[in-house]
Amino acid sequence: MSTQGDEEETQDMATDIMWFRRDLRVADHPALSAAADADRLLCVFVLDRRILAGDRMSPARAIYLRHALADLASSLEDRGSRLVVREGDPTTVITDLAREVEADAVHVSEDHTPFARTRDGAVESALQDVGTELVRHGGVTIAPPGSVRTGSGSVYKVFTPFHRSWKDREHGDPLDAPGSLPPAPDGIEGLALSDCDLLAADGPPQAWPDGGEGPARQRLERWLEGAVEDYDDQRDVMAADGTSRLSPDLHMGCLSPREVWSRLDRRRTGHSTYATEIAWRDFYLHVMAEWPETARTAFRPEYRDLPWRDDPEGLQAWKDGMTGYPVVDAAMRQLTTTGWMHNRARMIVASFLCKDLLIDWREGEAHFMRHLVDADVASNNGGWQWAAGTGTDAQPFFRIFNPVTQGTRFDPEGSYVRRYVPELADLPTRSIHAPWKLSDEDQRRHGVRIGTDYPAPIVDHGQARERALEWFEAHKG
Repeated sequence: MSTQGDEEETQDMATDIMWFRRDLRVADHPALSAAADADRLLCVFVLDRRILAGDRMSPARAIYLRHALADLASSLEDRGSRLVVREGDPTTVITDLAREVEADAVHVSEDHTPFARTRDGAVESALQDVGTELVRHGGVTIAPPGSVRTGSGSVYKVFTPFHRSWKDREHGDPLDAPGSLPPAPDGIEGLALSDCDLLAADGPPQAWPDGGEGPARQRLERWLEGAVEDYDDQRDVMAADGTSRLSPDLHMGCLSPREVWSRLDRRRTGHSTYATEIAWRDFYLHVMAEWPETARTAFRPEYRDLPWRDDPEGLQAWKDGMTGYPVVDAAMRQLTTTGWMHNRARMIVASFLCKDLLIDWREGEAHFMRHLVDADVASNNGGWQWAAGTGTDAQPFFRIFNPVTQGTRFDPEGSYVRRYVPELADLPTRSIHAPWKLSDEDQRRHGVRIGTDYPAPIVDHGQARERALEWFEAHKG
């Protein structure tokens, strides 16, 4: 039997909402730690069809998200809370929940892409109508965008001086995961993850390992205990397991970038080199936060009207891994069969698309978004604009990767090509990166006919390079 005092006490209890997005963890989570001070806490994830059913959503990423949400739900339950999953427009879903539980605040980890900022602005405005505050916290980046500036007060456009300033800042210590969380309000129901059709996509044949904070932490421990020591030497060897594979975990926030960075011994070469890669992630997010238009157009205004070639057949051959350049084709097939691509390979295929084929970098950027499990808007955009020469701190346009030279240097035994282009598996190492040079007799001996079993090059790299240099000189403005 309730009493009037019990009812008054219940009414006086503060209720907050923790709205998870790309911060699917409990450790080093500033928003969750702040929300844990409430008397009651509603933890929510909103399945936004605009993202999950959009043409830039990767099936591999959907599978990773499903695993990550299940892992998060388990972690919250272990701490006395639970995860409520709803589908719909976040403006409606979050506002309705705030009204229903009479929430004082909705806590979020602030995101910095144009889509996220527009979404959060709409939610904030709607919440004001029900008397609830949207409280933004850090956690997606290590340093908040806008906090690292030049001596004149502007945002850095070049990575090296940004990095010098960024790494000397005090970033604070990672926060421990809350030992317990406030109970959720009664009567709030959500979807079972098994019923979420938006997360039921079929992934690539060689699916990415499980997502979630638990598996991510295991990957982090293995990385710190082993291969990071050799990262400086091995990171460009495409057939080696010399990279961390933590990019999906960082993108979805299953690992805190601050924690990863803080656990590196930056006095040691491999650790220091990897720490620089973490800084690049922050840099691209800072750039996009300051210049949001670069999500859809060239960072450098003089390159926004370049007359890129319309070449549907070349674009399709690139997407399918059928360009006739084995290292390019291996990389593109790795993407579609695993949902991931080695970083050196990303640079090679981007150079080939933008310079050998003179196809708009945005075609490649969108293709990566549709397939990569780690497709981070800012980093993916920044990498493509770097390769195309249109971005901040980009490589010069006249730096054009030779796919044969790149293959020979970074896949010297041909192991990477043989793994993903099996029709070339029996070729001798000396010929693996330029199989079209084999004589007809050698082709018969090794069981591959160029032009039949494997395509001849769709462009001559030497001629394509000269064409690209002339094109850019004529149109650079």
